[in-house]
Amino acid sequence: MFTRKLVNSSTIPYLCTMKFHPVVSEHSLPVRFNNPFDYEPDALCRAAVKQLQANLPITPIEGKMYGVLIVERNGEIGYLQAYSGQIADEGEDFVPAVFDYLQSDGYFKIHEAEITQLNQQITQLKASTAYQQASNSLKMIQQKAEKDIEEARKVMQGAKFLRDKRRKEAFISEAERNEMTRQSQFLKAELQRKKKAYAEQITAAQTIVNGYQKQITAWKRERKMKSDHLQHWLFSQFSLLNARRERKNLLDIFRDYYLKNSPARTKAAHITSVNTAERTTKENLAASLLPPSGAGECCEPKLLQYAFLHGYKPISMAMFWWGPPPKTEIRQHGNYYPACNGKCKPILEWMLDGIDVDYKDCNRTDYETELALSERLKIRYEDDYLAVVVKPSGLLSVPGKGCQPSVYSILKERWKGKSDVFMVHRLDMDTSGLLVVARNTEVYKALQAQFIGRSVKKKYVALLPLSVLEKQLPAEGRIELPLSPDPDDRPRQRVDRTNGKPATTEYRFIGKTTYGKEALEAVKIELYPLTGRTHQLRIHCAHPDGLGSPIIGDNLYGQRAERLWLHAEHLEFTHPITQKRMSFDTPL
Repeated sequence: MFTRKLVNSSTIPYLCTMKFHPVVSEHSLPVRFNNPFDYEPDALCRAAVKQLQANLPITPIEGKMYGVLIVERNGEIGYLQAYSGQIADEGEDFVPAVFDYLQSDGYFKIHEAEITQLNQQITQLKASTAYQQASNSLKMIQQKAEKDIEEARKVMQGAKFLRDKRRKEAFISEAERNEMTRQSQFLKAELQRKKKAYAEQITAAQTIVNGYQKQITAWKRERKMKSDHLQHWLFSQFSLLNARRERKNLLDIFRDYYLKNSPARTKAAHITSVNTAERTTKENLAASLLPPSGAGECCEPKLLQYAFLHGYKPISMAMFWWGPPPKTEIRQHGNYYPACNGKCKPILEWMLDGIDVDYKDCNRTDYETELALSERLKIRYEDDYLAVVVKPSGLLSVPGKGCQPSVYSILKERWKGKSDVFMVHRLDMDTSGLLVVARNTEVYKALQAQFIGRSVKKKYVALLPLSVLEKQLPAEGRIELPLSPDPDDRPRQRVDRTNGKPATTEYRFIGKTTYGKEALEAVKIELYPLTGRTHQLRIHCAHPDGLGSPIIGDNLYGQRAERLWLHAEHLEFTHPITQKRMSFDTPL
């Protein structure tokens, strides 16, 4: 147990204008630094967050992620505070950006203006009268050519029909036969003359349009070159310290991380370019190792960078959202959130090198965990072709990257030497309930066809906070919000109305109930997914355009609890062999 003096406002009266803030708390320090990707805020972080929130706008216009870092220096404990993003609009008591690139006369803004100018030139040329007239003229000629040529073809076909009809009559003079031949030749030649004439007109019009498009393409190529150069320059300027006082820029951090943890990235880059020039291969490889946009601008790297630069020892950290949610991501006002995987994981893996971080080591409890979860996996039905099981919350459906047990691994052991395991569908690790598992390929394909054809009936139940009643939602209804993976924070999903896959859920409120050891009150709801997108039910409950209330215990889209209170309660399908309709229910 650490023992340090907790700083208060009487010990350092000038702290209100400093980056280092007093924390008013009597709690002891945590023994190890918390895992920023999976944590429950400690008492000191909660105290620091409470103090920070007291100075934030009660109803901000825009939402923002804030963070606190408990630090120690010279035996005194306090905290640093930060917000995600580059724009400095929160005052001097927040830590600064890792690299401030927004000076009006700085390198970034100067070259950004050049890119903006190219964008304007492209937009202006596309909207210019000359380009529009040239494009419209080409389109009109193409349409007129298509119409006239089609009419000439119909005239030729009509004349041929009449000639063929006349030839079937009893007598045709030689002169008339010759006239028919001349008519056929003339109409064919006329069609060819039209095609040639219009081809010349189209070529001339296309040449004019191509001249404009060539300029647009040149500007786009120049824009990409300048943008790539500026992006590389920017990433190279983010020079980040780690706990060992070593430095790396973002380019090196992400390159080393991807090469170590994501060899598929480099392999994919080479495969993509296997039939192209060596230069293209190198470009694809380099692009696959680049940091995502906005890397280095989140709270966590800002806080750690400032601490390392000024000799503070990091103790623990926490991040929370303040204000209305963004349009695509799910963020709840005042809720704590882990660091994102896409932007922050490579950075924090580097910056925390040299700090004793409380990462969970699944190998330490693997045997006990697997034994406990194996015993909790219930077999509701089993024959030579399939099985229906009740998965407990916390158990994976299929093996993950680590050493945790799964429904698949448990059944693999149970059926060893008898049959294989084919997972027809899945439940999230934190979701409990019914799963059907096939024991051979034939049954697997037949059950999958039922899921695809939507003949399988599924019902989930979930518990929502009582606050959902204040929204006065209809007692039942339908939610349609398209979803896609969040590229910067997997496994999170997001609402994506542009590129997302359709996702539909029907719901029905049941009423109040209680849950957990303390018999806390909640609202019970039935959920009927008509599609099977990842995290569909969780997002449709949590998103403001859905029910606007995260499921209790949803650590991704809401707040932690003893478990995620989402349960697959009902499952109904047709047995592929017996053709008997089978129905199963298991209460939450």
